[in-house]
Amino acid sequence: MRLRFLSVFLIVLAACSQEAERVHTVDELMADKALLADVIGECRRNSGELGKTPNCQNAAAADFRARLERM
Repeated sequence: MRLRFLSVFLIVLAACSQEAERVHTVDELMADKALLADVIGECRRNSGELGKTPNCQNAAAADFRARLERM
């Protein structure tokens, strides 16, 4: 009985979990300026929660590289 309850609980828990967000590389963000602008905008709107995520860090690095290239 416990095993059945645990199995159902794990299945329900797995079904309710959020899908992981795709992490964009710095090169992908450099190639797609619209995507870079979207990610940077999201990160700036919610910097407390998203500031340390890989997407925000990659977007900051891509933005920095793009600024260096424009110099």
